[in-house]
Amino acid sequence: MINLKDKLQRREATIGSWITLGHNSIAEIMARAGFDWLTVDMEHSSITLSHTQELVQIIELCGVVPLVRVGENNPALIKRVMDAGAHGIIVPMVNTKNDAVKAVNAVKYPPVGTRGVGLARAQGYGFEFEKYKNWINKESIVIVQIEHIEAINNLEKILSEEGVDGSIIGPYDLSGSLGKPGNFEDSKVKEAIAHYEEVCCQMKKTMGFHFVQPSVEKSLQYKNAGYTFIAIGLDTLYLGEKCKEILGKIR
Repeated sequence: MINLKDKLQRREATIGSWITLGHNSIAEIMARAGFDWLTVDMEHSSITLSHTQELVQIIELCGVVPLVRVGENNPALIKRVMDAGAHGIIVPMVNTKNDAVKAVNAVKYPPVGTRGVGLARAQGYGFEFEKYKNWINKESIVIVQIEHIEAINNLEKILSEEGVDGSIIGPYDLSGSLGKPGNFEDSKVKEAIAHYEEVCCQMKKTMGFHFVQPSVEKSLQYKNAGYTFIAIGLDTLYLGEKCKEILGKIR
């Protein structure tokens, strides 16, 4: 398993993907494919917390870093996801410094954060609490999603919060917040993304992007532009696109 925390700090490229289907075999197949990390999506899927723990277990046992995108910046949910064994979280709609502080506090134990202590899977069901306590404040990962113009305007303050390991831009919601949903050629949308890239580069912070439609060409383009936390595709599209490709050739 890679040290994702170290690679984020060094801004070394890592490749991951998204899981939206709550089936153990999906997680195992994708983990064995060779991704550096996999994100269980609890925001835009029907995956439950119970499913999440099972998927996290499988991903981890396959030697891949398990992350979870939570549905909201909710300390109670984040605490339970981390207790289930996630190595880190991706938090949607982090628009202010206070949002970033809230996310970090929900992941870390005191004195760094405010997370309550439980004895669940992450803590070895009570047998490895000391080990986990030493790990959580040093190695756990917090990725913030920059997906609103308010976040762009507050970007320096968000990224300067200690405990934020990197960010991933959400171009669809960002364009929507500007009244131009999905219009990535709009000048204001382009300006917002350019500002994101400029600030991240100046502050030497990890930039992230999720290519929902798997594209080698675009992934390499963004990688060459300095993006290092790169998510490519998701389970449903890998399955559907391959089916369409084979059927199209046969017919």
